[in-house]
Amino acid sequence: MKKIIVFASGSGTNAENIIKYFAKTKIANVVSIFTNNASAKVIERAKNHQIPVEIFSKNELLERNVLQKIQEIDPDLIVLAGFLLKFPENIIEKYPNKIINIHPALLPNYGGKGMYGMHIHRAIVNNKEKETGISIHYVNENYDEGGIIFQKNVALTEEDTPETVAEKIHELEQKYFPEIIQAVLEDSIKENSKK
Repeated sequence: MKKIIVFASGSGTNAENIIKYFAKTKIANVVSIFTNNASAKVIERAKNHQIPVEIFSKNELLERNVLQKIQEIDPDLIVLAGFLLKFPENIIEKYPNKIINIHPALLPNYGGKGMYGMHIHRAIVNNKEKETGISIHYVNENYDEGGIIFQKNVALTEEDTPETVAEKIHELEQKYFPEIIQAVLEDSIKENSKK
């Protein structure tokens, strides 16, 4: 059974979806949730599924505390699901191509520092984009610049608001993120493949 650690900073809907998905498989389990936000709703969601939670500060992430806790677990994959801090190089170096993130836009567009959540959806609506989507990618030392594993697009209309864009993205995340995590664990997906 492979081991997944999920890092999340907020409500944890993607984290919980991943927990539920893998609870029904014999491939992997989410063994721990790591969060930098002591009041994040993801903590409650994890507890509802009896998943241990590690709460840490930004300093603990940048120093070696978080890396040590990860090494004790020895995960097969680290998944960032709505995790807002920049991931430190000391962890990336220890786990090359074993850290993946989901981004609520079609990278390289709308990536980089400050581009997350509703900030992205507002920018997409303001720019009158005809489509948006999700990107699942490996994590490297720069925001949203690691190799792309999977992208899925969704059409937009002139009536779309940032809120309706968020709903469309959430549907894609819920459907595809667990499947792609499974594919990465099974090594059945080639980098840069596009469906």
